[in-house]
Amino acid sequence: MSLLQAVQLEKRYVDGPAVVQVLAGLDLDVEAGDRIAIIGESGVGKSTLLHLLGALDQPTGGRLLFDGQDVFAQSEAELALFRNREVGFVFQFHHLLGDFTALENVMLPGLISRQPFGTTRTRATELLERVGLRARLAHRPGQLSGGEQQRVAVARALALRPRLLLADEPTGNLDPATGEEVQRLLIELNQESGSALVVATHNDRLAAAMERTLRLAEGRLHEAAGVPSARRGGLGGAAL
Repeated sequence: MSLLQAVQLEKRYVDGPAVVQVLAGLDLDVEAGDRIAIIGESGVGKSTLLHLLGALDQPTGGRLLFDGQDVFAQSEAELALFRNREVGFVFQFHHLLGDFTALENVMLPGLISRQPFGTTRTRATELLERVGLRARLAHRPGQLSGGEQQRVAVARALALRPRLLLADEPTGNLDPATGEEVQRLLIELNQESGSALVVATHNDRLAAAMERTLRLAEGRLHEAAGVPSARRGGLGGAAL
């Protein structure tokens, strides 16, 4: 069984008298441990797709299944629990809390889910050490470089050991060298944890490092022509 399955997913926006169709019957299967890149032109809907996959937004049609269960058939409380425990998010902009230290930012998901303080602190400390920020635990975001802030964001996303990690342009605001550091980190953590990684990116090097690269165009996903893949499959309802 797929970890995550989008079935004929649709998303429309009403803009005055116009209706903008962003996703039009999109299908996607994600298995545990997958490493997938979503590419496409700016404004095509890559961020919208990731927001739907992580239940940050509601589709206007279709279904999203996680472990075979319909995600959007759940109550708001159940959806909040799903987002907190099953999904980790890494965004182009770090969204760290400026008044909190790096350690406190990474502890937040555990504290929100009411895990024991000591366990949460230990987990956050271990993650920050893992991403190379052992000496930055007490630093606030304004005292960190852009690359360091993004590594804090990656650590925070992994705080509750999510089975699905969604990254929206995670290297978009970084210089090439720092972007490659974050790229290596995401791949290493994907391999070590076994969680699925889905990345929306314009970065060709990051896309090439994924196992599969899919192009979003005209509201659907298509195999990206000419992009090497470790594991190919069909689209439109078949396993990828």
